[in-house]
Amino acid sequence: MKSWRRQAFLSVIIVLILALVGCATGSNESGNEGNRNESADQNGAVTLRIVWWGSQARHDATQKAIELYSQKNPNVKFEAEFSGWDGYWDKLGVQFSAGNAPDIIQMDAAYLEDYATRGLFSELSSINTEQVSSELLASGKVNDTLYAMPLGSNAFGLIYDKSVVEKLGITPPSNGWTWDDYFAFVEEAKAKLGDGKSVIGDADGIHKYNVYQLAYGKGDVYANGTFNLDKDLYIEFLTKMKELRDKGAVPSAEITSAHVEFDPTADILVNETILMRPNYAAQIGSLDSLKPGAYGVVTMPRASESGGHLKPSMFWSINKSSKQQEEAQKFVDWFVNDPEAAKILGTSRGLPVNNSNLELLKSDFSTADKLSAELISVTADNNPQPFTPEPKGWSNFQNDYLKIYEKFMFDVITPEETYEEVMKLAQQYEEAN
Repeated sequence: MKSWRRQAFLSVIIVLILALVGCATGSNESGNEGNRNESADQNGAVTLRIVWWGSQARHDATQKAIELYSQKNPNVKFEAEFSGWDGYWDKLGVQFSAGNAPDIIQMDAAYLEDYATRGLFSELSSINTEQVSSELLASGKVNDTLYAMPLGSNAFGLIYDKSVVEKLGITPPSNGWTWDDYFAFVEEAKAKLGDGKSVIGDADGIHKYNVYQLAYGKGDVYANGTFNLDKDLYIEFLTKMKELRDKGAVPSAEITSAHVEFDPTADILVNETILMRPNYAAQIGSLDSLKPGAYGVVTMPRASESGGHLKPSMFWSINKSSKQQEEAQKFVDWFVNDPEAAKILGTSRGLPVNNSNLELLKSDFSTADKLSAELISVTADNNPQPFTPEPKGWSNFQNDYLKIYEKFMFDVITPEETYEEVMKLAQQYEEAN
C-alpha cells in the first residue's frame, strides 16, 4: 500500500476529529481555557505527557532534565514516552487520529508543516527567544507563526574514519573540497583498501543526492513545494554510483540493505565496511560512543555552489488539544533557556540554541561535542545552502523513494528507469496534496 495514500487517509481522519472537537468545545478562547483546566486536580497537580525519539544517551539526559523540573515544580509530573526513529511517526499519527496525542511532542522539520497547517499545534507565544538566532528560530515557523521551538543546531556533512585513513596513508579530505576531489579520494582509498572493503555508502536517500544537485546550482529537490529533480544530473549521479558499486567502492546492495545505523555490529561505518558517509553533526555523539576518537569531519563537496546546509536538529511542539497549554509552554521555555537544564542535556539534541548556554557548555565539551561544533562551524563558513524542509504531505516520500532506489541497487532497473519511476511517485504526491 502506498504510504501517501495512508497519509491522505489519516489526514481526513484528523480533519474530521478536529471538526468534531470544534463542535463539542466551541471556537472561543474561554471555552478552550475551561477544557485545559479540567486536567489539573483539585490540588493544582498537573501531568504532562511528553514524547521524543533518539539514542539512549538522549533518553537518559531528557529523563534527568524532567526529573529536575519536577523537583523545582512539585505540582508538575511527567508521563514520558521514548522510542527510536522507526515507528515514531506512525504511532504519533495514530495518536492524533484517536485524539490521544501527547502534550509535548518532539518534532522534525520534515513533518512540521504537515502538522502545523492542519491546526494540530499551538502557537508558542510565551517562549523567551532572545538568545536564539533569528535564522534558527525561523525554521520553527509556518506562515510566520512559531509552532516549533528549535532545540539544537545541526549541519549536514561527511564523517570519516580517520584511524583507517591514517593507517592507509591517504591524505585526509579537506574542507571546501569539490566533487571531483571527492571521487578521486574514493578511487585512491579503494585501491589501498583492496577487496572486501568499500569507501562510501550508497546514496539510498533523496537527501544524499540532493547535496549533489545543490552543489551544481540546480536547486533543492523540494523547490517551492514541488518536486524539482534535474533529469540529466540525477542520471549522471546514479550512473556514477553504479560504476563505484561495480568496482566495490560502494558496498553491494545486500550489504547496504543489512545496514542498521548506530548498531554496534550492523552499522557499516562502525564495523569498517565503509570509510565515510554523510551524517548530521548531532549524530556524531552516537558514532563516537561506539568507536571513541576514531572519526573526523569534513564539509560536503561543492561544485559551483556548496552542497552542505545548516538546520535545526529537532523541535518541541505543543499539542493544540492539550489541556495544559500554560504549563507545557513554561516547560519548553525552561528546557531551552535554563542553565541547569543545559548542563544536564549537554549536546544530546545538538549544540544548544540558547547562545548563553552554548558558551556555558563549551569548556566541558567532549571529543564528540567538539567534532559536532567543528562540522557546524566549517559548514557555516562554506556558504551553506538555505535549509528547505519537505513540503506538506511529503513526509513519507523518503520511504517510498527507498523502495525504488533499492530496485536500482539490485540492478532491476537502470538509472533512466529509476528517474522515470521517481517522477511518477512525485506526481502521485503532488496530486494527493
